[in-house]
Amino acid sequence: MRTTRERGFSLIELLISMAVGLIVILAVSSLFKTGVDTTFLITQRAETQQSLRAGMEMMVKDIGQAGAGLPTGGLQLPTGGAATLSNFACNQTPYCYLTGFNYPTVPSNNSMYGIIPGWNNGVEKSVAIANAPGARNDSLTSIYCDYNYPLFEYNITFASATQITLAANPIYVPAPPPINGTGGINTGDLILLVVSAPPAPGNGTNLVQTGAAVGEVTGVPNATTINFAGGDPLNMNQSGGGITNNIATAAAAAAAAGAAANITACRLFAVTYFIEVPAAGGAVQTPRLMRQVNGLAAVPVADNILNMQISYDVIQANGTVDANQPNPLGVVPVESPALIQKVNIVLMGQSLTSMGNKSQSMYLATSVSARNMSFRNLYQ
Repeated sequence: MRTTRERGFSLIELLISMAVGLIVILAVSSLFKTGVDTTFLITQRAETQQSLRAGMEMMVKDIGQAGAGLPTGGLQLPTGGAATLSNFACNQTPYCYLTGFNYPTVPSNNSMYGIIPGWNNGVEKSVAIANAPGARNDSLTSIYCDYNYPLFEYNITFASATQITLAANPIYVPAPPPINGTGGINTGDLILLVVSAPPAPGNGTNLVQTGAAVGEVTGVPNATTINFAGGDPLNMNQSGGGITNNIATAAAAAAAAGAAANITACRLFAVTYFIEVPAAGGAVQTPRLMRQVNGLAAVPVADNILNMQISYDVIQANGTVDANQPNPLGVVPVESPALIQKVNIVLMGQSLTSMGNKSQSMYLATSVSARNMSFRNLYQ
């Protein structure tokens, strides 16, 4: 029998084939890594954008309602005598989240406006934010009436200078919910009380406002009573000789009008946005956008927000618009917050997940018209 010999691979051929195979494997691996990196990059950007949009949408909602239910030029808070400035962005501990937490003293002393700018006052207790740009961080407070809660469906009377009683008005069917029920009035809430009385004979029939004040709720003992005791964390319920524009003077105005007094109320939302850097713990702590309402505890609304800058379009005394003004209260002459027409917001966020030391950062910007503030169309 004849045998045949089959020639095998030479060493050179084997080496060449191995080299070609290695090149193919490296190319496929590089392509796979590029795909993984791209997917991770897209995931980072998507989560950052989602966080930015969540915070921005919440801010737009609150700013869009700023000034609803407030007088056009703002509302005077307790003043005169031994009165001190009232507070915002504070809880019941009491703890005030921002370094500057007093209502503005200009153009008038201790005044509440629909929008309160917080130039360079946007980080809780001015804590430094790692990896943040060198630019400033701002806060913003938006104040408006909560028309969803039907305090207008109650008949209101002053039981004393620190207490009101409420009785459901029978013309409303069904009856309004109890004030001490779920979603009702809580300690720390702000209540705007307006007292009106019939005009003097010969001056028409429209009611005339004789008193208005904002009080901080210090207790809701039952379904018909709200207390406004002194010493409240927001310093709204001040009383004493010479102090006016407080709950006591509103009660005096109601007493002067007697049975003809008409008292209306609404719950105010004083909503402050700022950035918090949680205290260091076992896990990595990231800055986050916080929302704080009235005298209640602040809650996070968006994670890993490194920077928030806010500017304003303000009508000046000469009727022109000062656009993109970052600090209306810090210019000369001072621009009244009551004349803010538009709020311009820029948020910077960073991805929560990182690939090694690589995190993605993004900016999101928008402008919001303060439709309930005084308006003059100068954009035509």
